[in-house]
Amino acid sequence: MIARYTRPEMGAIWTDEARMEYWRQVEVAAAAELDGPSAAELDAIRAATFTVAAVHEREQLTDHDVAAFVDVLSASAGDAGRWIHFGLTSSDVLDTALALQLGAAGEVVLAGARELVDALADRAREHAATLCVGRTHGVHAEPTTFGLKLAGFAFEAQRNARRLEQAFAAAGVGAISGAVGTHASHSPDYEQRVLARLGIAAEPISTQVVARDRHAELLGAIALAGAGLERFATEIRHLQRTEVLEAQEPFRAGEQKGSSSMPHKRNPIVSERICGLARVLRGNAMAALENVALWHERDISHSGAERIILPDSTILIDYMQHLALRLVRGLVIDAARMRANLELTHGALFSQRVLLALVAAGQSRDDAYRITQELAQRASSEQTPLRDLLAAGEQTSALDLDAIFDYAAFTHHVPELIARLDSIT
Repeated sequence: MIARYTRPEMGAIWTDEARMEYWRQVEVAAAAELDGPSAAELDAIRAATFTVAAVHEREQLTDHDVAAFVDVLSASAGDAGRWIHFGLTSSDVLDTALALQLGAAGEVVLAGARELVDALADRAREHAATLCVGRTHGVHAEPTTFGLKLAGFAFEAQRNARRLEQAFAAAGVGAISGAVGTHASHSPDYEQRVLARLGIAAEPISTQVVARDRHAELLGAIALAGAGLERFATEIRHLQRTEVLEAQEPFRAGEQKGSSSMPHKRNPIVSERICGLARVLRGNAMAALENVALWHERDISHSGAERIILPDSTILIDYMQHLALRLVRGLVIDAARMRANLELTHGALFSQRVLLALVAAGQSRDDAYRITQELAQRASSEQTPLRDLLAAGEQTSALDLDAIFDYAAFTHHVPELIARLDSIT
């Protein structure tokens, strides 16, 4: 992933240096459970070092990255190096080290995911009573509150955090099962001891590689979390439109520039960036699905793609979560504009309450619907308050208009709904 979208903590997990360090940890743990090496030899193996440059130079000859790494590490250990990679195959090292890397990446991603849940819940509580229009099909529907909107995003973020936690755990397994996974060189008990040293579980049947449905599940969960961030960002993009202007991204006045040519512009660039990057996550998830079907016990058709999609997806979701956190915490909410926009249809959004009042007064539903529809559409097109049209109508003047045109009717359950956030924060 390019540096622009890489936060330092996550980026450090996916460097060549970090990747090979995880390989080294696996090799050391495997050697420590052998019967052959002496204590002095094990000390030499633990002290063995490598450099990325030396491994890359060796790889020019071996055309095999793990073999090159083993050569460099073994040479550093001296005579004790003969015990490094003893009875292992490359996938034992690669897949087990990858589980360690994903575990480290998961800690970063999950911390951000939980932080986002808390931030959304906090702002949902803050704006529990901030009245705004609800929209369906992009068209004014009925009133809601901005806090209720945010509460829905908070629960979605919590579901995504839970899915991510489960998926990182599913992908965090290793294997020390040898060629084609038969444990011909080392027993299952040896595998358990090595993986216990590393703090990860074993793939029950590895076929030489850890099954790639685990990694597909992880990238699917990451893509779904990205889609949730995209849904939130799309909402903000709409609300920041000039014609709506109910909420805006944070903007550093006097420093930030919205356009190189139009100084008045204040664009939802962070939200748009989230939406664009979510597409990359979905593409990576598709590649991970393609990686599931390997030939027989193992091939390496998955390897090249994984070197891109696993680092990139974890780096991107980490970055996108922190963009979303910045949006949530700094979101500028214009309650007065929200209230003004509620009046754009001149009361037409009370139409369901009019319909129900007419039915309760004895009208058939079909007649009540026809009457209400006609008057509501007149209110919007003629810019005449629906309440005035009802007051003047022969069939509607007797209705309790104060009760019908009461915004509280739409919000009296909101405190109960907002209180549900207590179950996730």
